[in-house]
Amino acid sequence: MIIDCHGHYTTAPEKHNKWREDQLAAYKLGEPSPAYPVITDAEISESVEKNQLSLIIERGLDLTIFSPRASAMGHHEGDQRISLEWTIACNNLIKRVVDLFPDTFVGVAQLPQSPGSDLTESIKELERCVNELGFVGCNLNPDPSGGNWDTVPLTDSYWFPIYKKMVELDVPAMIHVSASCNQNFHATGAHYMNADTTAFMQLLQGDLFKDFPNLRFIIPHGGGAVPYHWGRYRGLADMLKQPSLGTHLMNNVFFDTCVYHQPGINLLLEVIENKNILFGSEMIGAVRGIDPTTGAYFDDTKRYVDAANISELERQSIFETNTRKVFPRLNELLKAKGL
Repeated sequence: MIIDCHGHYTTAPEKHNKWREDQLAAYKLGEPSPAYPVITDAEISESVEKNQLSLIIERGLDLTIFSPRASAMGHHEGDQRISLEWTIACNNLIKRVVDLFPDTFVGVAQLPQSPGSDLTESIKELERCVNELGFVGCNLNPDPSGGNWDTVPLTDSYWFPIYKKMVELDVPAMIHVSASCNQNFHATGAHYMNADTTAFMQLLQGDLFKDFPNLRFIIPHGGGAVPYHWGRYRGLADMLKQPSLGTHLMNNVFFDTCVYHQPGINLLLEVIENKNILFGSEMIGAVRGIDPTTGAYFDDTKRYVDAANISELERQSIFETNTRKVFPRLNELLKAKGL
């Protein structure tokens, strides 16, 4: 079985996107948010069948862990009320996709984070999504300010309430920022990579997993700069008098394969232990074009894993086994289906 741990609903019906524009416009005018539009099952089906589903079939994938569009989470826009309204609408739409295509998609939650707010609403929404909607994880934004980084590190006690809830529910979080409102940082080319690398370094500097030994994070996009500079981070751990990365972080931190060329995947697989790598494509996401040097889509990451010089057992661990371990609720869903 091939499980994609990193999929986003980037092709949501235009009515949904337009409502977000209208919601933010109303907020700026001090008016109530407009009513959410009626979106039919047919509109949702069309938005998926012509996009994600067709590529999933073409590329030979089986299941995608699906969440709202990351760049549209927009935690820096509006306030806590606006973020909560938008988050509920986005998560409900994911639930409808899952209900329409239950053999192909499983849900992961957006959280209603908002700069300056506590995590009370995020905890409530996580509980709703897991207990009522059947989601198996969440996306956690380490920088709700959208590129200004005016929040505290992931190791700060501010985050502990959501971590406690994640452990209680036995769900992981993908560390994933949203859009950048800082002109210095292109969203997908800089802000995403910065955040992945920053999150890892924050975790390296702290001792979070001593307090939360069962907490699990996926750092996407191949771990940002981390695998490429693995020696730097091993050296920094030594300089900071931290344990080795294998025991300090790598029982709790995992990287996906959203790396869009063969040499990058080869490096990831060579440097990072197999148990810490989950198959992911981010499809349809940051890079949608065809690589002129290969004639294949950049984000067809299965091709790279297939071509890597690893054993079939290692390949199967990346495609399925590791993800089932990191997402226990997904594993239970699959076992219930006899898979």
